[in-house]
Amino acid sequence: MTESLDSDLSAFIARLPKAELHVHHVGSASPRIVSELAQRHPGVVPGDPEELKSFFEFRDFAHFIDVYLAVVDLIRTPEDVELLTYEIAREMSTGQNVKYAELTCTPYTSVIRGIPIEAYTEAIEEARRKAERDFGLVLRWIYDIPGESGIPAADATLDYALNHRTDALVGFGLGGPEVGVPRPQFQPHFDAARAAGLHSVPHAGETTGPETVWDAVRLLGAERIGHGTTAARDPELLAHLAESGIALEVCPSSNVATRAVESLDQHPIGTFRDAGVTITINSDDPPMFGTTLGREYEIAARLLDLDRRGVADLARAAVDASFAPEIVKSEVRAEIARIGANATP
Repeated sequence: MTESLDSDLSAFIARLPKAELHVHHVGSASPRIVSELAQRHPGVVPGDPEELKSFFEFRDFAHFIDVYLAVVDLIRTPEDVELLTYEIAREMSTGQNVKYAELTCTPYTSVIRGIPIEAYTEAIEEARRKAERDFGLVLRWIYDIPGESGIPAADATLDYALNHRTDALVGFGLGGPEVGVPRPQFQPHFDAARAAGLHSVPHAGETTGPETVWDAVRLLGAERIGHGTTAARDPELLAHLAESGIALEVCPSSNVATRAVESLDQHPIGTFRDAGVTITINSDDPPMFGTTLGREYEIAARLLDLDRRGVADLARAAVDASFAPEIVKSEVRAEIARIGANATP
């Protein structure tokens, strides 16, 4: 889409308090943060922020995974983990007016690179406490199985979630490539996580068909679906998502960057809305995709032809679909209401 958004609506989006539910820990490292890490650990990833722009140009989803893992390789010490987490929180708060975020962490990829899970947990928790104190941003964690690493990674991630759990851990997820990584093999892990009170939030239907979303719902007990892009092909699935209140974590720019959809014009967000499916707007790996959460709201506003009231409704939908404490939900809803009090019909 090439038409520009009304400047008043863009300004409204910038002011709007937001919750983000689908945003990756390492994938949120901005060129500023990646540059600092790359200078600490010289190697494959360029240390110059300008060179990083071309480094982050993805040919396809497989290439995106390669680049993502190259950045993961820069996270080598607990100090790196704490720096990354705190600086992400700074940018979410000061640049995007995010008040609450569920950050998807993949501790397995750090542990196999030599950071003990105890040190990893301590690092993210220290950053979380500092972020809430310094920025007023409430962070919660989702521990994510890297699907490409198979059952050993799932076993380890479940162990981290059950035996090294903090009060800030709210969800259990599954990411990485979908092709060749069937969801049913992870059912025992999700069963155990859910039994322990964690919420099920797997990725599904991003690069495979609707059957992957069905597997996530039926076998993994999904309460939200990461992406779910191809659910648009299955009217029965859309009806089920709508009736059951299973929200989709929609990330438009990500879907274009990884070639999950051809263009923003072809994104199925409108199909989801028309089917009555709950939509939340998210940025996924924002610096890698050259976007921000505010930018994703602007895209959604254009694609769905929303006014300020409609945009505020999207922001409330994310709060409602979150696993935030009720007091946090109430506070963010009240802030949205204050900002949107004069929203036009």
